[in-house]
Amino acid sequence: MAAQQFAIVGGGIAGPAAGIALARAGIEATVYESSPTPRDEDGAFLNLAPNGIAVLKALDVESVLDDLGFENDRLVFHNERGRVLAETAVGGVTLMRGALSRRLRQAAHYHGVRVEFAKTLESIREQRDEVVVRFTDGTTHTARAVIGADGIHSRTRASVLSDAPRPAYTGIINLGGVVQTDLPPTGAAMHMVFGRRAFFGYAVRPSGETYWFSNYAQKDEPARDAFTHVAADAMRDRLLALHRDDPPEVSRILHALSGSIGAYPIYDIPSLPAWHRGAVCLIGDAAHAIGPHVGQGVSLALEDAFMLATCLREHADPAQAFQSFESLRRARVEPVVQQSRRTGRQKAPAGWMGRKIRDLVLPVFLRQAADAARELYTYRLPTWERPI
Repeated sequence: MAAQQFAIVGGGIAGPAAGIALARAGIEATVYESSPTPRDEDGAFLNLAPNGIAVLKALDVESVLDDLGFENDRLVFHNERGRVLAETAVGGVTLMRGALSRRLRQAAHYHGVRVEFAKTLESIREQRDEVVVRFTDGTTHTARAVIGADGIHSRTRASVLSDAPRPAYTGIINLGGVVQTDLPPTGAAMHMVFGRRAFFGYAVRPSGETYWFSNYAQKDEPARDAFTHVAADAMRDRLLALHRDDPPEVSRILHALSGSIGAYPIYDIPSLPAWHRGAVCLIGDAAHAIGPHVGQGVSLALEDAFMLATCLREHADPAQAFQSFESLRRARVEPVVQQSRRTGRQKAPAGWMGRKIRDLVLPVFLRQAADAARELYTYRLPTWERPI
């Protein structure tokens, strides 16, 4: 008899969300995560946009956001001298990645989804009407279908789509974290600074908790482990040099750095030739990795989880459901990936004349970007009634 349960590879955010969505659709699933223990303290912060929040509401798990993070209502853009260039409305919630992952995993457990740790994928093999998943610890799992939710450097993708293009380094290094400062609170606004040599963003909470990030250009792609647990002492001087001519708030934040800094090169995947093969399908960053520049990575992954479960309700055959899912989602996500890459390039430092032109045209550009953002944020997926 063929296996009935689904296997989900990846226990970050997309994986547990997919487990919840499948459970709501009446499909059993187990999540397999490579790390030996939960990584609830890993990663920096992210923005969950209104379209992502709408998915949590549709899945009846919006409570995972209770007491997490803070609401955003606008972005305030400054030039390197601190002058306000423009403001634009956004919306959504800023919160820590690890905290959201923990809450989604707890919600998945409530919905009957099992999560197993220390399960690093080795290979996937289809045979007849089932899929055999082998892990590096020598164990195997037989499933009706497999969902790869294991991120930009997906082992699932490498196993079943070995000819797929590799993630592309975008030429930008991203650093960020949360520090304690005595800067005045910024309310529900995130401040963005087009610095002379790098881009900087920050938001200050009433408690003094200061969420910050820096994007700087680096032509050569670094090694995968180049920024693992970067010590603040090793990076602070470099950041201070990059931002030495920027507003004083930036240097005050950087002087407060201690411990380790979250740092990683930004990759994306402009387009894959396929997101699925047979009874194996990719979602989230595994299928369409996106840079952080438009704050849509997690929200698109949540949309994927919801839409995939919807397609599986409509098609008994997983391969047919995955084909329907891919055809529905490509037109939605690939323009957003391109938009994020364009936005990232616009953060790059400019010469004196370039800065003058930027200061003049940025308000016009942001009005256009605000229209595009509203289209992103107001996107809603079809909903279903909870099965009996």
